[in-house]
Amino acid sequence: MTKKTSTIAKPKADATAARPDFSRAPVNAALTPAQKIDLYRTMVRIRRFEERSLRAYQAKKIGGFLHLYIGQEAVAVGCCSLMGKHDHVITAYRDHGHAIAVGMELNPLMAELYGKITGCSKGKGGSMHYFDPTRNFWGGHGIVGGQIPLGTGLAYALKYQGKKGAAMAFMGDGAVNQGAVHEAYNLAALWNLPVVFVIENNGYSMGTSQARSSAGELAKRAEGYDMPWGQCNGHDVYEVRACMDKYLTLAREESRPSTVEIDSYRYRGHSVADPDNTYRSKAEVEEYRRTKDPIQVFEVILTAEGVLTEALMEKIHTDARAEADTAADFAEASPYPTVEDIQKDVYWEADHPTERKSQGRLFFD
Repeated sequence: MTKKTSTIAKPKADATAARPDFSRAPVNAALTPAQKIDLYRTMVRIRRFEERSLRAYQAKKIGGFLHLYIGQEAVAVGCCSLMGKHDHVITAYRDHGHAIAVGMELNPLMAELYGKITGCSKGKGGSMHYFDPTRNFWGGHGIVGGQIPLGTGLAYALKYQGKKGAAMAFMGDGAVNQGAVHEAYNLAALWNLPVVFVIENNGYSMGTSQARSSAGELAKRAEGYDMPWGQCNGHDVYEVRACMDKYLTLAREESRPSTVEIDSYRYRGHSVADPDNTYRSKAEVEEYRRTKDPIQVFEVILTAEGVLTEALMEKIHTDARAEADTAADFAEASPYPTVEDIQKDVYWEADHPTERKSQGRLFFD
């Protein structure tokens, strides 16, 4: 999509009409006005970061792949806003939104896209491999479904260490057909691991619609492993939080795994190189943007609650654009990794030679 829309254009009134009032859910009713604004601000920051990174890609500042999260902001923000001290997140290659939602700063995120040494993965990971262990964020993985067994391992570690927490393992709708996902389901159910498998269903596995690629309801497949499962809409951050709170509590309190399917939508292609007009119509994208844009939907809700004003809305958007521009300037000014850096952060013993115990060569020219 290239058509520019107003940043504060309101969806039609039917966008939130005739639907349950998820603001009344205990996890949302407990939010202060400031916390609600923080949720909104984080969603806007994700949107503006993604838009700025797209411009940088088009200017040939970014190489490789770039999978944008535009349209799915309420999913990452809703889920990650529920994280406690011992909760962990792992996700696939469309990871920018999750990284920002867990609190990572924009400067190192943008620098990572530019391949700079100041990036969160020192310029070696790029768009698909954001990491921040200090925030219990474990990536960012480029192999479809490859992160799900790792997320199950995070849950195993929590149970082994006796910590009351949960691992959220995110995947796209296309990953649900991968064998590694079902192996992870099986182990999680057998061992009663505190993991929530989150399916971000944006309707298209790369360029193939779910109807043409996947049989049945995706979350319902959990029944084959005796796991609880749920579904919710991903354009309302309140609904996401209300749904996920139930399953995160199940993981933390009873060490039980579950699967949650969150229906969402991406405005851009699978990656920015994807000619997405070949498998869906422009009208389809515009209809979702007009009636279910997650930022606009939340603007309507918060305005009705008396929490958000037009002036504050404008300021949040302005600040988010400025922050994204500053991140791009930071990335531009940062140095690239050196040739010597290519052998760093590969083997622990190579980075700590005085404590090395193994013999032989670690690298071969």
